[in-house]
Amino acid sequence: MTTCTITLDDMICFDVYAANLAIGRLYKPLLTQFGVTYPQYLVLMSLWEKDGQTVGEIGALLGLESSTLTPLIKRLATAGLVTRLRAVEDERRVHISLTDKGRDMANSRDQMAECLVGAAGLTLQEFGQLRELLRKLRSNLA
Repeated sequence: MTTCTITLDDMICFDVYAANLAIGRLYKPLLTQFGVTYPQYLVLMSLWEKDGQTVGEIGALLGLESSTLTPLIKRLATAGLVTRLRAVEDERRVHISLTDKGRDMANSRDQMAECLVGAAGLTLQEFGQLRELLRKLRSNLA
C-alpha cells in the first residue's frame, strides 16, 4: 500500500476554492444590499458590458448551462432588473435586456471592485498577474 504524499496544503485547487469562498464572504453584504446573489450579479455584469444578449451568449461567457442560468434570470426578471424576450425567428432563443432599474445598478461595479482591492492587500499589478495566471489555468484546463 502506498502512502499519499500530497497534502491539502499542496493543492492549488483548494487555494482557488478557499479564495473564492473568501471573496464571496467579502461581497455578501453588498450583494445583499443590491438584492442579488453572486451568480445573478455576474449575469448583470455581462449585460452591463453588452445588453440584449441571449441566454446562450451569457452562458458561454460565464461558463454556465442554460438550465442553471434560466432560474437565475427568471429571478432577476421578477426583481425588475431584466426582461426576457423570445426571438420571433427562433423561439428557443431568449434575449435578456436590462431594465432601467438594472441599468441603474451598474454603478455597483465600482463598489465591488473597491471592496476587493481594499481587502486583498495586492497591488493593481499583482491583481493583473493573478488574473492572467488564473485565465491561463482555466483555458488550459478547458
